[in-house]
Amino acid sequence: MAVIKVCLGSSCYVRGNDKTLALIDDYIQKNRKEHSLELIGCRCSDACQDGPNVFIDNKKYSKLTPEELLKILEEL
Repeated sequence: MAVIKVCLGSSCYVRGNDKTLALIDDYIQKNRKEHSLELIGCRCSDACQDGPNVFIDNKKYSKLTPEELLKILEEL
């Protein structure tokens, strides 16, 4: 199971991770990936200057566009 952590620290949140969280949740629901993708929020990841940050299996992704994120999710 892939683990997706979305930083919900204030900097990442206002930079768009509120929308990122919704996009990932919507993807999981529409594609019935509840058993293969785990979505969790996390507190500040101390990489605010790079944000918004998403971690997939502990690999950091920063400043993803919705299109880039969907491509990564499809590859999982």
